[in-house]
This record gives sequence, C-alpha cells and structure tokens, in this order.
Amino acid sequence: MIVEFDAELWIWDARRADTWTFVTLPADASDEIRELTDGDRRGFGSVRVQVRIGTSIWRTSIFPGGPEGTYVLPVKQAVRRAESLSAGDTASVTVELV
Repeated sequence: MIVEFDAELWIWDARRADTWTFVTLPADASDEIRELTDGDRRGFGSVRVQVRIGTSIWRTSIFPGGPEGTYVLPVKQAVRRAESLSAGDTASVTVELV
C-alpha cells in the first residue's frame, strides 16, 4: 500500500524541548493501514514504512496516536534539514508499507 498526501509538520507537545516533529496521515489511509496490518503491528502499535519527502527516502515506523485514531509519522532532523522544512511547513509525503 502506498499513500501520498500533503501534511503540516508539527511538534509533539509532550517533547517540545526535544522538537520531535511529525506529520499526521489522513484518516482514511490510517483506517486502511489499521485493517491491512491487523495483528502484524510492532511495539506501541507501530507499522514499518518507507517514506519519501522531496529527495529524502528512509525507513521508519508510523505510530497510532493522532487525532481521530490517525497514524503519525516522525520526520527526523536530517530530513527536515535536507528538505528545508520546519514545524508549520507543509510537506508532500509518500508512505509505503514494508
């Protein structure tokens, strides 16, 4: 499954000092991912994915916990720097289940 979407980067309130930065996956995609991975999730309900933002491609996990049961994707600092992104910016994101 591949999901393409645009989303605003935001900082997790509980770790603002550490600037943990995320984007939220769309609700309909989150529902479909949950159905496809039922029983195959890892710790904290995470799902392994490959992500592309701009020219940056990496593997990570998405986690449940966004609004209305959506998944959230951490966007690491190296990617934010490479793509000139900060919290509040909108990024075009491609997420593929692996």
